[in-house]
Amino acid sequence: METHKAKRVAVIIEAVMQSRLTDAMEDAGVTGYSVLPVLGGSGRSGAWSREGQVGRGQGMVQVVCIIAADKLDDLLTKAFPVVEKHIGVVAVSDCEVLRAERF
Repeated sequence: METHKAKRVAVIIEAVMQSRLTDAMEDAGVTGYSVLPVLGGSGRSGAWSREGQVGRGQGMVQVVCIIAADKLDDLLTKAFPVVEKHIGVVAVSDCEVLRAERF
């Protein structure tokens, strides 16, 4: 079966920032994404869990999308102001999809 190259962008961010991030993604032309709860982890400040140590609000979420490579720069440019001053991680990786017209 033929596959097509794409980019997978995963952003872990404070849940209170989710709508600002997804608005920026939509503004960049992203037509679909998934939002997943993040239960816990460990980072520069040590271990944390959803029950406590993140602070203001509802913990963390991961927003994941798959896009065509030519949309990546615009997405990162529009998403960066949302994430730059908040707890979180932005990861970009190569992936392959079966139906390129959907991305």
